[in-house]
Amino acid sequence: MQPSDKEMRQARPDDSAGFDIFTASSDSPPRMTIKPWKFISSKLLNKFRIFSVRSDIRLSPRTGREHDLFVIECTNWCNVIAITPDQKIVMVEQYRPGSDTVELEIPGGMIDAEDSSPVAAGVRELREETGYEGRDARLLGEIFPNPAIMNNTCYTIIVEDCRCIHPLELDAGEDMATRLVPVADIPKLVAENKIGHSLVAVALYYFELWQRGLKPTPKPDS
Repeated sequence: MQPSDKEMRQARPDDSAGFDIFTASSDSPPRMTIKPWKFISSKLLNKFRIFSVRSDIRLSPRTGREHDLFVIECTNWCNVIAITPDQKIVMVEQYRPGSDTVELEIPGGMIDAEDSSPVAAGVRELREETGYEGRDARLLGEIFPNPAIMNNTCYTIIVEDCRCIHPLELDAGEDMATRLVPVADIPKLVAENKIGHSLVAVALYYFELWQRGLKPTPKPDS
């Protein structure tokens, strides 16, 4: 089972060139171009309810040796920065079994096959988990959750002028409470580790960049 074309692509336009965004100086370490490892073969190891595990054999360009690398195959995810008219962010509290903690997060979840886009998935997750709906839903950012061992992408959606107009549609395995958090309180909550989910912290950083005019967003989905 060979990885898909999407999995083989990297974030930069030209993989063979490596990153060239660093400024050299007299005390800089020697430049070294990092290239993708050549794909040899792949084998599915096991399938679970929400992810699969495969083993990829790849060739190290530095040593010329083959390595057995494990990859967790997951569907793509989305999370949502939902802003109310009075500048509060719609957040949720829910139990997370991995950390065995109750976490303060933003709405989000898996992108279903029926979702037409990450934006559509974000709008659906926001409605199901909180009952909120807004306008101008659009993509704010995307990131690899853990590119060392996972093959998926997490998309952050921003939705403005959000109001609670729907009943909750929680799955049987979901147990959460909606919290409205003032935008101004977010940096302090992150600094004090009151927000402990890494992908939520990334989404909130995208939001901060957007507020500062450093993260433009495309036009909303029609």
